[in-house]
Amino acid sequence: MTNLKVTLSLSKYDFNITSMQIHFILVEPAVPENVGAAARAIKTMGFSSLRLVNTKVHLDEKASWLAHASNDILENAQEFKDLKEATQDIDWVIGTSAKKRRVNEDHYPSNKIIELIRAKAGSVKNLAVVFGREESGLTNDELKLCDIVTSVPMKTTYPSLNLGQSVMIYAYTLSMLEMDNEKPDQKIDQAELNILKTKTENILSDIGFKKDSAIYNRIMERLMILGETDIHLLLSIEHKINEILKKD
Repeated sequence: MTNLKVTLSLSKYDFNITSMQIHFILVEPAVPENVGAAARAIKTMGFSSLRLVNTKVHLDEKASWLAHASNDILENAQEFKDLKEATQDIDWVIGTSAKKRRVNEDHYPSNKIIELIRAKAGSVKNLAVVFGREESGLTNDELKLCDIVTSVPMKTTYPSLNLGQSVMIYAYTLSMLEMDNEKPDQKIDQAELNILKTKTENILSDIGFKKDSAIYNRIMERLMILGETDIHLLLSIEHKINEILKKD
C-alpha cells in the first residue's frame, strides 16, 4: 500500500499530515485486460493497493499481458465478496459513476477531489476509489456505501472511457496530492470523525429520521465532505443538542 506523506513548510511552521493509504477497488470487472491496464495505471502513478470484488479475472494470463511490469499489483491484489466487505476499514470512500444517479444529490468532477481530500487533512487514514462494472457501473446500493460520488468530465458521452482509462485518470489525479499552501486550521484524527458520524446517526434516529429515508442519506453524504473546522463546529453543536434531548 502506498503511503502519501505530505509535509507543510510555512516560514517557521512545519506540519506533518498523517500518512494516508490509497486503495483502488474494482467491483466485478469482467475483462482481464481491463484489470491488467488498471494495475499498470496504479503502479505507474506510485500506488500499490488493488482490491477486487467478486472476481478472479486478475488471475487470467491476459491481465498480466496488459499489466506490463505491474504483475506484483495483480499478485498482491486483495479479494472480497462484496463492496461492503472491501470498504470495512476505509474512512472515506469515493465512488465513480459515468452518469448522475438519483441516490446521490451531489456529483463531483474528478479534478475537484484533491480539494476535498486536502480539506479533510488528518481525519482520513484510509481512502478508497471505487470503480464499477464495465457495462453497468456501480448499483444504487453500492453507491450508498460511498461517501461521495465523482465522474470524469467529458465533452462527449460516447465513446465512454474504459475501466483502465478511468483508473489512470483517478490515479494521476491522486498523485497530485502535495504541499498545501495554507496552515491547517485544526488537526483532528479519525476518532473525531467517527464520533461525529455516530453522534449524527444517533440524533437523526432520536428525532425520527430513518436510515432509509432520503433526508438521512443526504445529511450523511454532506457530512463526509466537511473540512476540519466544520467538523469541530458540528461536534460542539451536537453536544448541545444531546444535552437538550437528555433533558426532555
